[in-house]
Amino acid sequence: MTKRSWLTTARLAGLALLLAAIPSPASAQIVQVTRSDARHSVGFNLGYFWVTGEDGRPHDCFTSNDDCDTLVANLSSQDPLAFEIDDFNTVTFGGEWLYAVSDYLEVGAGLSYFKSTVPSVYRDVVNVNGSEIAQDLKLRMVPVTATVRFLPLGRAAAVEPYIGGGIGFINWRYSESGEFVDSSDGSIFRATYEADGTAVGPVIVGGLRFPAGDAFTVGVEYKWQKAEGDTKPAESQLLGNKIDLGGSSLNFTFHVRF
Repeated sequence: MTKRSWLTTARLAGLALLLAAIPSPASAQIVQVTRSDARHSVGFNLGYFWVTGEDGRPHDCFTSNDDCDTLVANLSSQDPLAFEIDDFNTVTFGGEWLYAVSDYLEVGAGLSYFKSTVPSVYRDVVNVNGSEIAQDLKLRMVPVTATVRFLPLGRAAAVEPYIGGGIGFINWRYSESGEFVDSSDGSIFRATYEADGTAVGPVIVGGLRFPAGDAFTVGVEYKWQKAEGDTKPAESQLLGNKIDLGGSSLNFTFHVRF
């Protein structure tokens, strides 16, 4: 092959590579449509959880009906503890998977985590040396949720508001550990009382998402849940027969669409 033939071949090959590297309008449109049609998304959230207040908990304690929340019982027993219900409010975090059934409807599944430890003492009783009789009250919740969400403006809007609801399966554990007073003789002893289980209840969500490019969204979400656990006082020896697992959270969210 002559030198001129080599040059011609090289020029043709270079031209072919250049044309291949430049996307045509049709191919660019295909890529854009593929991104906008992404139906799956994985999200992460971080926020703050407020437990149900005292007035919203089962509080028919020490009566014939005996429908009583454990925390309320601790505050209203013969020897009450000194703490506040909202001492259990704390940070929560989690993740979720969403699938867009259409531009206006999504279904999803989520998992979050909540754990709070509240120090307490007896309100009216102290040790013989004047020191406090102290305990740690611990509540842990791991809600697994299934939700459906409606997006009134669709998934292509500059701002994506949504509202929805579903069901939550809340795995929980509650414990009291430390020093306690025997009401029969006033003696002080150390012990740990605990109960756990899984409770089921409704979940409501609502929020705003802001697209950050084709593949990401950031936003803020409000979530409300309601459920009650059975503490089985005959076994756990806790004062109340229920533990309210309800509350609400405000979360910052981040999602990746694919």
